[in-house]
Amino acid sequence: MNYTTKEISNITNSTLIGEENLQVKTIHFDSRNIFSSIEAAFIAINSEKNTGEKYIRSAVDKGIKIIISENKLAGFPEVTWIIVENAIRFLQQLAHYHLRQFSLKTIGITGSNGKTVVKEWLYQSVFDQFITVKSPKSFNSQIGLPLSLLQINNKHELGIFEVGISKPSEMEILEEIFSPEIGVLTHIGAAHSSNFISEDQLIEEKIKLFQHSKVIIFNGDHHEVSEKLNQKYADKKHISFGLKISNDVHFENDWATKTEPLVVNFCGELITIPIQQRDEATLSNALCTISLLKELGIGTEIIIEKINNLKSVEMRLESVTGLRDNLIINDSYNLDLDSLKIAYHFINEYNKPQKSLILTDFVEGKNSEKLYHDVAELTNRQKFHQIFLIGTEITQYHDLFNDETITFKNTDELIKSHVLNQIENQLILLKGARKFEIERVKTYLELQKHDTILEIKLNAILHNINVHKSVLKPETKMMAMVKAYSYGLGGYEIAEFLQHHHIDYLGVAYADEGVDLRKNGISTPIMVMNPEQHSYNIIIDYKLEPEIYSFRVLELFTAELKQKGIQKKYPIHIKLETGMHRLGFKSNEVDNLIQLLNTLDVKVASIFSHLATSDIEDEKNYTLGQITEFTAMSDRLIAGLGYQPLRHLLNSSGIVNFSEHQFDMVRIGIGMIGISSNAAIKSKLQNAVTFKSVISQISNISAGDSVGYSRNYKAEVSTRIATLPVGYADGIPRLIGNGVGTVGIRGNLYSIVGNVCMDMMMVDLKNENQIVEGEEVIIFNSQPSLEEFADYCKTIPYEVLTSISRRVKRIYVKN
Repeated sequence: MNYTTKEISNITNSTLIGEENLQVKTIHFDSRNIFSSIEAAFIAINSEKNTGEKYIRSAVDKGIKIIISENKLAGFPEVTWIIVENAIRFLQQLAHYHLRQFSLKTIGITGSNGKTVVKEWLYQSVFDQFITVKSPKSFNSQIGLPLSLLQINNKHELGIFEVGISKPSEMEILEEIFSPEIGVLTHIGAAHSSNFISEDQLIEEKIKLFQHSKVIIFNGDHHEVSEKLNQKYADKKHISFGLKISNDVHFENDWATKTEPLVVNFCGELITIPIQQRDEATLSNALCTISLLKELGIGTEIIIEKINNLKSVEMRLESVTGLRDNLIINDSYNLDLDSLKIAYHFINEYNKPQKSLILTDFVEGKNSEKLYHDVAELTNRQKFHQIFLIGTEITQYHDLFNDETITFKNTDELIKSHVLNQIENQLILLKGARKFEIERVKTYLELQKHDTILEIKLNAILHNINVHKSVLKPETKMMAMVKAYSYGLGGYEIAEFLQHHHIDYLGVAYADEGVDLRKNGISTPIMVMNPEQHSYNIIIDYKLEPEIYSFRVLELFTAELKQKGIQKKYPIHIKLETGMHRLGFKSNEVDNLIQLLNTLDVKVASIFSHLATSDIEDEKNYTLGQITEFTAMSDRLIAGLGYQPLRHLLNSSGIVNFSEHQFDMVRIGIGMIGISSNAAIKSKLQNAVTFKSVISQISNISAGDSVGYSRNYKAEVSTRIATLPVGYADGIPRLIGNGVGTVGIRGNLYSIVGNVCMDMMMVDLKNENQIVEGEEVIIFNSQPSLEEFADYCKTIPYEVLTSISRRVKRIYVKN
């Protein structure tokens, strides 16, 4: 987009206060992601749970001169205001107008699951065939779709946009803005369905997007979808895809047999494609992508090549620990200007003092001089310490980059130069086109190279937090528990992500955990749940806030404050004993506590307690008794103090089972990961953690042969045994060997046999001949689930996660 403030005002019937001729090329709605204020505006979007206007100050501090808001705020004399009646409706009006200025072919993708994967796979397949614009990330909502459409310019030939809804009537609004020429309906399932009275209603709402489409490509495995499309849009061209042979696009042979290539039947034409990953979701998304490529006129040979080269969408923006205290951000699955912007947004969430960039040639191949000028302009705003350019094109424009820039012809030359060995304590962003094999740089730089990894999906954590927030009042604060290495997921990586998303408090168990977070740039308030006596000194030095649970602890901590000469009211958190019988002041101690607190240089930041049985339905009365006791004790304490500290009592299960007693703040822990005792909430949560490994070797054994130490397993029949490079030193308990536990391979479960070793364990493949060495093995995510794995181990998910060894590489994925 490229409009003046006056033009925007006229297009949307808004009120302009200030300069008329300021250019607007970008509209930011998240002040945290503003990395350039040049020709940019900030829109303050108000919702039931958030007031966007409170972030105007942050936007102005970052150099924004144009504010779009429903109200004009005082104290901003240099700002030009565009005053609108409704900020979201403003975006939609502007996007609708903007889209009508161009004649590109448009594709609109909706559905419950698979929208983002299909969009990204299609883009990977056509970006060198058409000049293409697409939704960034999963921008598909009432806000996301308009922002996506505003990216269109006159060079674009094809637009691929996701369209998502979460409740009835939303699709009608989005279809008014965007009427795609080609409509796509992916899988219909449970995702985002909680606000619909039935699946039938969900389908009715989704297909409203296709009112003005010429072609509809849809998953025909769902019979109701086919029926409704035929009833409502019989006059349009329909192409169905799916695993059932009744579809226009389906597999001609057995798709579960991995030993032979897949044969796709596209409306009678047979296409042979060597797809390795054979789960139903991947295959369905691949069929949808093939259908779209055919509709766009792409030749069969090119389609085979493109599908064979598709890379998992989930691998984008992964972060791994590097050598020499570096943090590696790998975003090497595709390269275009839009994805470069997203990567720059992402790295701004980290607090590394310096950052370096490894960037290759783009492969768009059209108007490269203009492209590389834009790339350099965008990159110069980031202030990299060093930039490493790879290729024959981008290196010709090295003079455009302001920071120290070193050029290389290819990836080999960069690695062999050893210049990367001189980088210490930096964030290193890898951004390259696939043909440059930039993943080799990640392998060269990363600290751990084990085949066994713990993959953490950051956006799933954020989703799960928002699900829990949905049962709370907008003003209720939230503390995220990041103790015990963030429940085994990683320390500052999780805290940093949560801080970026404005979590109110972080909770750690011990002072050294909080100190580590502070050293890594975490500034969010941190409560120390178990402050040891020897740690009071560093608690104060690093501005941590201790839990105070007894008169002895209070006396020792305030003595340390006096010794350090701290005279301001230092924040502390008072723990009350309400029935857990672990730590805390008892009811008969409250009066003396009030008297003492009023004489000390401390301020009670919060009053809290712990629920013992909030996840157990049969113990509901005990929990309600704790709530009553906490209310009475905290009321007395607040009255005696004469001011109002925060009160918090509910943990993850308490949030969903006793939300009417949320007080001022709640504490979320295991709920962030996707675990809940409440079935209704559980169905809305996303799995955030996957523990996985690979098959190192497969051995054929005969009946009577034994496996592992002590010969505790002897085969009854001839079978195949897979050895995995993961054992009890990685967090796999020995007790789940010998047929107790299972692992997932290709969506099926296989028994762990023999004794689990320190570094290895064995799995009985039951003569499944299609499974091969090097294949991925799921220890837990959804099959088996974390809860099922915990059951094998005769423990709880908390212990499973915190027992995973530090030598297991953590990979952080944001998609």
